[in-house]
Amino acid sequence: MKTLLKSSYLAAIYLFLYLPIIVLMGLSFNDSRHSLLWHGFTLHWYRALFHDHDLWIAAGHSLLLGLLAAIIATCIGALAAVSLYRYRFLGKNILNGLVFLLIVVPDIVLGIALLLLYNQLHLTLGFFSLLFAHITFCIPFVVVILTGRLSTIDRNMFLAAKDLGATEFTIIRRVVLPLLMPGIFVALLLSFALSFDDVVVSYFVSGPEYEILPLRVYAMARLGVKPELNALCSVIFLVTLFAAVGSQLLGRKKA
Repeated sequence: MKTLLKSSYLAAIYLFLYLPIIVLMGLSFNDSRHSLLWHGFTLHWYRALFHDHDLWIAAGHSLLLGLLAAIIATCIGALAAVSLYRYRFLGKNILNGLVFLLIVVPDIVLGIALLLLYNQLHLTLGFFSLLFAHITFCIPFVVVILTGRLSTIDRNMFLAAKDLGATEFTIIRRVVLPLLMPGIFVALLLSFALSFDDVVVSYFVSGPEYEILPLRVYAMARLGVKPELNALCSVIFLVTLFAAVGSQLLGRKKA
């Protein structure tokens, strides 16, 4: 009886989470533009999606922006995490608290603050304003992930490396980075995901000449959910699913 209740409970949770996605994917094949009733199977909306050049340009912008933001934020966050973990300096506790504060700050506050900063610096809104903003809100997540990874490492390994004559740079390159690689990979993926689907912050700091996919989808959804939008969301979900499964299989092979 307990097993049945646990299974029913888990099934209800998964159904609640994934049923809307399943319905959305089903409607992407519906041969009707406005009706939610089934009118037959069609691939017309996927053909229309793949012929929408403006949408693909926005998707390319988001991919480029997400990759650059993830790589830069991971590099900066890794250096910050190692510094906060290994060294003692004035204001360390304050800096550590500020990192966690950026995670809980509402996106709308961060977006308005960055917009005001860009206005004071006379920075034109566009690619670089988006890039700096995405790096800013990705760094705290990288620091938290890598700090958790560093806390599992035995500090005696650093002392042993020093006893063997390794310099600080050698310790970081030959000891710290190899042990941090799983965490760095996770932080990189998370940073890319945060950047790729951000709407609130991007809405405030984006310019008219550099459109990204989340803002275009938001603009499309405001006019009503169209079948092309269902097809787009289905493609994004499948790509994300394959990427997650691939990373899990790759991790098992390495293990």
